[in-house]
Amino acid sequence: MEAMASTHLLTLDGLHVTYHTPAGEVTAVHDVSLSLPRGACVGLVGESGCGKTTVALAIMRYLGQHGRVRRGHIRFQGQDLLQLSPRQMRQLRGAQIAMVYQEPGAALNPSLTIGTQLREVLRAHQPRTRDEAARRVAQMLRDVRLVDVDRILAAYPHQLSGGQQQRIVIAMALLGQPSLLLLDEPTTALDTTIAAGITSLIQEIRRRFGTSMLYISHDLGRVMEVCERVYVMYAGRVVESGPTRLVFGSPRHPYTRGLLQALPHPGAHKHTQPLRAMPGQPPGLTPQLPGCAFAA
Repeated sequence: MEAMASTHLLTLDGLHVTYHTPAGEVTAVHDVSLSLPRGACVGLVGESGCGKTTVALAIMRYLGQHGRVRRGHIRFQGQDLLQLSPRQMRQLRGAQIAMVYQEPGAALNPSLTIGTQLREVLRAHQPRTRDEAARRVAQMLRDVRLVDVDRILAAYPHQLSGGQQQRIVIAMALLGQPSLLLLDEPTTALDTTIAAGITSLIQEIRRRFGTSMLYISHDLGRVMEVCERVYVMYAGRVVESGPTRLVFGSPRHPYTRGLLQALPHPGAHKHTQPLRAMPGQPPGLTPQLPGCAFAA
């Protein structure tokens, strides 16, 4: 266990998450296990609703009053996060584990300037004077490739573009200098050019700060760019995992093959090389079916 803790920053073991709904209890994540080595970027891919974001929320212990981890372990730096008190988790969030959400606008307070929000986050984790906090915040905005920093610090979220908002949310996550960054669809709401810039920024952050990352996405192309290892989820379960080049180069599970076959190819004509869609729909979350859900 000590050897594992020294090489793996994060380990999930048999994670099982349910939600209470008016229709009864549903299973969103079923027996998910994964590991994230220190300094690595690991991808978690699958279609919408497969449980990717629930995995990240379980790590942060942000499941809300209707979500519950029924069994399993979430070990971060050797300690089981599920055994920590609420106070201990508050101290850990931001300072050691931070999350970047899919909708950057929803993660920012519309009634406060960007500068005020960033300074509050920094001073919550690292006691600093107002002037020290201001200098640190300005430098972090430059680190995420934002220009005209003074204008941005004085702006409100609605006065900024989606790409600027996402860079600010990434800067906010990095202020506490966390060792683990959870990225939940960080480029989904952005156009292609801006998304490429965010992807490049994420790679630079890894090189510069040595931050470990769990990259959650349904965009296989982005995952190929940034992740060394990938886990493929379907209907709440991991159906395939391994080095990214191996999984995407020689997929073994039919769901993984279907995802890759559905990717558009540059220069392909819609009549001669149409996209290949997978037939059927994912099974419902209740009742749980035995065996592989994709075969159901």
